[in-house]
Amino acid sequence: MKVYVSVDMEGVAGIADWEQCLPGGDDYALGRELVLGELNAAIDGALSAGAAEIHVNDSHSLMRNLPPGALHGRARYLSGRFKPRYMMQGLDETFEACVFLGYHAAIATPGVLSHTYNPRAITGARLGGITTGEAGLNALVAQHYGVPVAVITGDQYVGPEAAPFCPGIVHVPVKESVSRYAALHLHPDDARDAIGDAVYDALSNVDTLRPPGIALPATLEVDLASPDMAEQATWLRGVSRVDSRTVTVTDDDPLRLFGTFITLVYLTRSLVESR
Repeated sequence: MKVYVSVDMEGVAGIADWEQCLPGGDDYALGRELVLGELNAAIDGALSAGAAEIHVNDSHSLMRNLPPGALHGRARYLSGRFKPRYMMQGLDETFEACVFLGYHAAIATPGVLSHTYNPRAITGARLGGITTGEAGLNALVAQHYGVPVAVITGDQYVGPEAAPFCPGIVHVPVKESVSRYAALHLHPDDARDAIGDAVYDALSNVDTLRPPGIALPATLEVDLASPDMAEQATWLRGVSRVDSRTVTVTDDDPLRLFGTFITLVYLTRSLVESR
């Protein structure tokens, strides 16, 4: 069995502030340690369920947050920025399942450190009329390749948020968001035990898992922080403007739809960073 892990950071138990998950932050070293612990728990669960090969895609910030040699099971590690498929780079039809680890809630929801890809540019997103964060968007890639999303970990909001797009997904809540910058966390050992058990249980029944079932053609609406960002987004083929700050795109190919969104992310990021 070949397993793919997309690992973010804000949804990890013990993390509730940007200082813990951005390079240069005072508590970044602690944040890295917490992520590594949960990731290795997921890897251990996958290995116990029979995984022979595990690929880890570092999907947070500069995407080089982990010490490769510290990953259990000789997992392969994909790191570095400007990946064409971003948080889902490297996934293909050869994988039996994927895990979303350390995920957070969508922008404009009550979840701790909630955002959707770029918090300085994207203020909301809806897929098929349903509010979505990164999990639902990333599920487009999994759907294209027919790969089930077996487990998602994070706060109490990420599971219900992912469920409309990922049938049967197992949610492991490792913390309870109190506000956007506060959470009640499980002890790291308890969080890791819960993650390892959930991954083991899900992958032990991998033949019963189903890939995402997003209805196609799918329409994605994205709310942007300013009218100039919305104008810039319409430079992309198929993207049209709904109002001053909202754009929309419809596609019957989930991978192409995801690719359009990622290009929009990179375009709007360049506008943010030029200011």
